[in-house]
Amino acid sequence: MCKRLAIFLLLWLVAGASAWACTSAVVSGRVTPDGRPLLWKHRDSSDRNNRVVRFDAVKGQFSFVGLVNGVDTLAREVWTGYNSAGFAVMNTASYNLKNDTSSLADREGVVMKRALAVCRTVDDFERLLAEWPRPIGVEANFGVIDAEGGAAYFEVNNYEVFRYDAADSPDGYLLRTNYSMAGRPDEGLGYIRYDHAEELFAPVAEQKAVTAEWLTGVCSRSFYHAFLGRDFSGDNWVVDQDFIPRYSTSASLVVEGVRPGESPAFTTMWTVLGYPPCSVVLPVWLGCNSGVPALLQAQGDTVRSPLCEWSNALKQEAFPVKRGSGSHYLHMARLFRSDGSGITQQLLGLEKEVYARSRTLLDEARRSGSWNDRRVERTLGDIEQQVSAFFQQILSDENR
Repeated sequence: MCKRLAIFLLLWLVAGASAWACTSAVVSGRVTPDGRPLLWKHRDSSDRNNRVVRFDAVKGQFSFVGLVNGVDTLAREVWTGYNSAGFAVMNTASYNLKNDTSSLADREGVVMKRALAVCRTVDDFERLLAEWPRPIGVEANFGVIDAEGGAAYFEVNNYEVFRYDAADSPDGYLLRTNYSMAGRPDEGLGYIRYDHAEELFAPVAEQKAVTAEWLTGVCSRSFYHAFLGRDFSGDNWVVDQDFIPRYSTSASLVVEGVRPGESPAFTTMWTVLGYPPCSVVLPVWLGCNSGVPALLQAQGDTVRSPLCEWSNALKQEAFPVKRGSGSHYLHMARLFRSDGSGITQQLLGLEKEVYARSRTLLDEARRSGSWNDRRVERTLGDIEQQVSAFFQQILSDENR
């Protein structure tokens, strides 16, 4: 045990200067129960206060919804989202693909916002990248899906684009963390997280059972460590290193697409704002008037979403040590308890209810061919009240 802990601490020290580290997947309909593709982004960011913004169509372009940083008051960048044509995009930073000395960088959010405004398909995104003035100002793995069955990653640096289609994968899905397959071998970040994601995905994909519920409920809340070979969710204290959820995690999103021939109005962005072990999912539907929950949007003059604020407050219970290197130490016993009363366990129970009620709405809309805006508004309002009351209670209990 001491030897394993020593290895764990060494890994933390070696990777102490890590940049923002996301874990992601592009999933074809071949490995989902209903044949609909999925786009998953588990996001790490320096800005912990994410929100969802709805953008209206302008000058013949598409309307879209997207994840925006709290400090980005004018919403100039989008970090995951989808549009009214059913096209969706996200990214993970890459750290082994750049091969030039250009100082232009960190333009991924600008590229994705533009793509959501003008792209209908995966091929449109490829054309957008080809036509973008060089240097592009990015070093990233962009994941995309569309309403015509397209699903791919584009590994992109300032001058080059490498495309990988999920259709060409024998597994039916593709994964990316913070290195690129076309990049320099053994450079970049996220190898241990990639290995864990692969271990999670392989058996579930083989059963054609990859769902949004599984991605947010299992993958984004898993504390298995692939290098050390064990699950730490039963421990008391652990070093927060190389898990999929990290102290820097600010959101987890799954865009559930549509089957070819279905209306893109039924595309759904299942959204967990904040630290996923201390948050809960809410659906986002661009296809109806009341489909973006108020708890995910900015409130008042703060440019912050209530759900993200509540999650960040709960996260302080999981990372209670403030002095020195305290933020590296996770009090796991706050999240998981033997009697099932841990923060994460309680929120997973709530999340199951949110999914059940939301899927009832979504299934009804698919069957009828259109959204019932009044029913969506009433049901989402009830869900938001339930979520709000739950967080107020759990925050009150934790602060006693």
